[in-house]
Amino acid sequence: MTTFEERSRVVTWRTRSRSWKAASGLGGIEVLRAIEGGALPPPPVARLLGFEVEQVSEGLVTFAFEPAEFHYNPLGTVHGGILTTVLDSAMGCAVHSRLRAGLSYTTLELKVNFLKPVRVTTGRVRGEGKVVHLGSRVATAEAHLRRQRGRALRPRHEHVPDLVVRHRLLRRRAA
Repeated sequence: MTTFEERSRVVTWRTRSRSWKAASGLGGIEVLRAIEGGALPPPPVARLLGFEVEQVSEGLVTFAFEPAEFHYNPLGTVHGGILTTVLDSAMGCAVHSRLRAGLSYTTLELKVNFLKPVRVTTGRVRGEGKVVHLGSRVATAEAHLRRQRGRALRPRHEHVPDLVVRHRLLRRRAA
């Protein structure tokens, strides 16, 4: 029988109940800038997967992470679900950055194209999300994965986004 080296990882996060109350009257860009600046804690998924806000501007949000072994699938590459989560987060937050207080969103549909594998040796990876269209009921955003130096993680002749998502806009109900 083969034995394998056991590894572990501990994830900690701050409770969000107080931070959500503090953010309830803020517009999307204000919430994101508060997270970026440390005034509000990042969402637990960011702590779990190890990604962080790198850039926030209206309609454009970038997350970054260092690929690690705990992101790997059985083939020895970063699992597509991890990459999709980073891209979906960047796009969702890009949409959020354009919403006024009282509005939220949820992913309506998404399509992703994986064109190159991501490994630990790839180095720091950035997921750039950008709003393409913001309607009254549906928003469309696109995203790309890039290496830290800005090179896209796809063949040069490809000009399609890595992921396109439509988000349904929701009005928050008073509690």
